[in-house]
Amino acid sequence: MRSPVFLRIAIILQTLTLFAAPITAGLLLTVPSGRTLHSASAYSVFTVTLLHLIIAILMWRPGGGSPRPILYAAVLFGLTLAQIALGIAGVKTLHVPLGTLLFGLSLVQLSQVVVGRRT
Repeated sequence: MRSPVFLRIAIILQTLTLFAAPITAGLLLTVPSGRTLHSASAYSVFTVTLLHLIIAILMWRPGGGSPRPILYAAVLFGLTLAQIALGIAGVKTLHVPLGTLLFGLSLVQLSQVVVGRRT
């Protein structure tokens, strides 16, 4: 299955922003400006996952493609909203594992896009 180029770019950006979030979380603990950096990474993750969802919808509707990418994008966006709410509430016992899950799910999507591109 070949993914459209915009969907591939969105998944790559999503994976990169989800990779940067724990780095800024570490800075949160060590640098005075860490809170600002982690907040910026949270906004970035939110924006990119929303962009991913919009692209998946646009790819399906006019192009007649499979609606499956919409499901993946919607789940990731929903989990991202939960992640942000848990972070704001300070519930680190769920915030950290959910962040790990988000990154893992994004890596799975990325691997499917890379494999689909090579075949």
